[in-house]
Amino acid sequence: MILIKFLNLSSSINVIKKRKFFITFLMLLIWFFSYFFIPLNISEENAAFEIDPGKNLGQITDQLIEMRVLKDSFRFKFFTYIFGKTESLKRGHYKLEKSITPYELLKILSDGREALYSIRFIEGKTFSDLIVELKSNKHIKHQIISYKEKDILRIISADELTAEGIFFPDSYYFYKNTSDLEILKNSYKVMKGKVQHLWDNRDLDLPYKNMYEALIMASIIEKEISIKAEATMVAGVFVNRLNINMPLQSDPTVIYGMRHRYNGNISKSDLREKNKYNTYTRRGLPPSPISTPSLNSLIAAFNPEKTDALYFVAKGDRTHHFSKTLSEHNAAVRKYQRK
Repeated sequence: MILIKFLNLSSSINVIKKRKFFITFLMLLIWFFSYFFIPLNISEENAAFEIDPGKNLGQITDQLIEMRVLKDSFRFKFFTYIFGKTESLKRGHYKLEKSITPYELLKILSDGREALYSIRFIEGKTFSDLIVELKSNKHIKHQIISYKEKDILRIISADELTAEGIFFPDSYYFYKNTSDLEILKNSYKVMKGKVQHLWDNRDLDLPYKNMYEALIMASIIEKEISIKAEATMVAGVFVNRLNINMPLQSDPTVIYGMRHRYNGNISKSDLREKNKYNTYTRRGLPPSPISTPSLNSLIAAFNPEKTDALYFVAKGDRTHHFSKTLSEHNAAVRKYQRK
C-alpha cells in the first residue's frame, strides 16, 4: 500500500515536472519568436545608418547592437539563418521607421531597400536657384560645381542652349550619393515629356514657332500671376499681343534682364534699356525662359483663354483687372496703381 502511494506520488511529481518543462519551453518559444514581431527601439539618433561594402552578418549585427537598434545578436542571427539571408544583407544607406520590427529590418536589409531622400524644385525659381538647392542638399553627390552651364546641358543631353526653365518643378526622390547631374537629367526628362504632350494637344491657333517658345511663354505667365486661375487669361492677353506684333511689356522679363541690379523697383530707364529680355523695347518673346514654369502655367501657355483683352493691371489683392482697350486700361491703372 505504501509502495503504491509512493509510486503515485512519484508519478504526480513527474507530471508536474513535465508540465513545468512544457510551460517553460512554451514561454521560451513565445519569447523567442515574438521578438521578431515586436517593434525595435528606434529613435532619431539611430534611425539612419550606413552598411559598408564587404561587411558580414556578424559585423552588421555588431553595428546594430552598438547603435542600440538590436538588444542582442543571437535571435536576429538565428532568424537570418532560418530565412537563408546570411549572405543577402546588402550595403547601403538606410533609414528606419520607429515602428519597425526585426522581421521588417531583415526584409529591408536583404532587399537592399535603401533610404530615399528628397529635393524640391520650386516653380517660379531660376536655374541659379536650383543649383543653390542642389548644393545645399547634404545627401547629394555634388558634381556640377566643376561644370559650366553648357557642359551640364551636354551631359544631360539637352537640346536647348540655356538651362533656364527646362527643369520641371517637383519633388524628386533619390538614394544617398546620387549625383546632382542625375537629378537634373531626370527633371529635364520630366519637363520634356510634359511639354511634348501639351504640344501634341495644344490649341492649334497659336503664334508659337515651336514648343520651346511655348515654354518661354509659360515661364513669363508663372512670374506674372499670383492666382492660378488667372493663368489662362494672362496667356490669352499675351497671345493676343503676339498676334498683332504688340510688345508684351512684361515686368518680370525686365527684372530677369536686370539680374543682380534689381533692387525691388523698376525705373523708367530700366524700361527703356535695350537688352534681349526687355519686352518693352523688344517685340516678341525673349530668347529663353525666365523661370521654372509650373504645370498650371504650361497648360495655360498651350491652351490660353479666348479673350479680346490686351491689357491687365494688378489690383493689389493678388488678382488683375483685364481690359480690352487702352483707355479702359489707363482708367484701371489710375484706380488700382495711382491711388
